[in-house]
Amino acid sequence: MKHLFLVVALPLLVSGCAASLPEVVASTDHPDSVTGIRPVRYQNPIGAYTHRTPVDPKPWRGLNDAQAPKGGA
Repeated sequence: MKHLFLVVALPLLVSGCAASLPEVVASTDHPDSVTGIRPVRYQNPIGAYTHRTPVDPKPWRGLNDAQAPKGGA
């Protein structure tokens, strides 16, 4: 039990001592203006939808022959 505690506690203690908090600094490079922001336009999520109905499968031999390499192997 003591070994398990050391295996868990040691990395936590070491990482807690080594970590430092990030420095948050306000940037003055960009003034508070909205000139570079374009308005968001509405886009219909199903705008490109096309209705498709199920069809019967085509004969597989013709499709297979059409995709076979030409010239023989």
